[in-house]
Parts: sequence; structure tokens; C-alpha cells
Amino acid sequence: MTRTHLLGIIAMAAIVVASNILVQFLYGNWLTWGAFTYPLAFLVTDVMNRVYGTAAARRVVLAGFVVGIICSLIGTQIMGEFGPLVTVRIAIGSGLAFLVAQMLDVGIFAALREGRWWKAPLVSTIVGSSVDTIIFFSVAFSGALSFVHPATDVSWASEVIPMLGVGPETPLWVSLAVADWVVKLTLALIALVPFRMITARLRAA
Repeated sequence: MTRTHLLGIIAMAAIVVASNILVQFLYGNWLTWGAFTYPLAFLVTDVMNRVYGTAAARRVVLAGFVVGIICSLIGTQIMGEFGPLVTVRIAIGSGLAFLVAQMLDVGIFAALREGRWWKAPLVSTIVGSSVDTIIFFSVAFSGALSFVHPATDVSWASEVIPMLGVGPETPLWVSLAVADWVVKLTLALIALVPFRMITARLRAA
């Protein structure tokens, strides 16, 4: 393992840890601060994929997955005002969403590698982010998936309200998912700039 591969793993681990901490703090009505750090995981994966290939990218993803599992296990043991900071459903949804979405990102990036420089990171991140959002919020909060862990009370997330406060009537968790998804899509576009700069620098090194 090269020094740069290790730096990629450290960067991914730092993002996962930071996101697990920042998700505890609200930003407005629909987001947490973790929503702004977590999408950077796709940037790290794509940089590793572009410069070092799919095998290196997958190693970084697996490292992030392990760190995420450890963070979730710790969170389940910390009691907050309404129970554990991380419920079993959130732990399962978080781990599953991360692994599936990131591996999908790696595969799509590899398939589009030979196209325009921006196409692979943009398409892979958009698809991966969308899948991540669907899996996480459905598993963690949807009443339809209560069988995942019946003891976890997610009734609050099923409260029907206007989407994002202004749209059609939907369960609260749908508004949370949509807000999270919009942030991910926005950051996917913004991340093209650092992606271009970082990959150019690493290739020149």
C-alpha cells in the first residue's frame, strides 16, 4: 500500500467519523451538518478511482465501511434524550447505503472512465448519491420497513406534512430524504472543481 493510498483511507475515515458526529446537529428544519460532509466520501472514492484504479477505490470504500460500522456501534451505546444516538435501523441503513452506493459509484466510474473527464465523477456520484439516499432513509425511517427492527420507534418520521414545508403531503422522512438528496446533487457539481485539481496534482507527482 502506497503512502497516497493510506492518505485516501485516512481521508475517507475522517469524513465518515466527522459525518457521524455532525449528523447529531441540526441545520434548519430538514438537514443536519452531516449532510454537508458525507457527500465528500464520493469525492475521495472518485479521486482514488481516477488516479489509482478501481482496486484502490474499493479498498478505500471498505475502509470507510469498517469505520462507519465502528461509529454506529459506538453510537448505539450512547444514550441521548430520546434513546440511543444511533438506532439499530439507522446503523443498518447507514452501513448498507454506504457500501452499496460507494461500490456502485466505483463501478459506474470505471465504465465511464474513458469519456470526458467530468462525466465519470459526475454520473457516478449522482447515481451513487441517489441510491445512498433511497436506501438509508427507507431502511432507517420508513414505516413499511419496520420489520428491519420492530423495536425501533419511527412513528415520528411517518408524520404527514407538506414536503419541505411547501409541497404535497408526505411523511416527514421523505422531506428529510429530499433535502439530503438535493444537497448531495449540489455538492456533486461543486466537487468537480476539487476533483479536477486534486487528480491533476496527484498525476503530476
